[in-house]
Amino acid sequence: MTKGIMYSPEVRERAVRMVIEHEKDYPSQWAAIMSISSKIGCTPETLRRWVRRMEVDTGMRGGLTSDARDRIKELERENRELRRTNEILRKASAFFAQAELDRKPRR
Repeated sequence: MTKGIMYSPEVRERAVRMVIEHEKDYPSQWAAIMSISSKIGCTPETLRRWVRRMEVDTGMRGGLTSDARDRIKELERENRELRRTNEILRKASAFFAQAELDRKPRR
């Protein structure tokens, strides 16, 4: 999957606001999205995702908010790092324990 055009937050907010404000002028939300997406130069699917994200973030639709999703990603990243650290410490502990057993006692 390739990365497409990055739109500024202002463009995203304006496009979503236009869909919400003009939705009543169209037979469906999808028709509004199709019309507005062609005017701002993005694909209808991109605009639909922006609208859905705004609906979830404002509580109009169920799901994880952007803040919650970001927090989960951060916690998962931290969890992976802690697991790696624990594995390194476990291996180091086993290495030094074996070295201690192999060492000849002093007299």
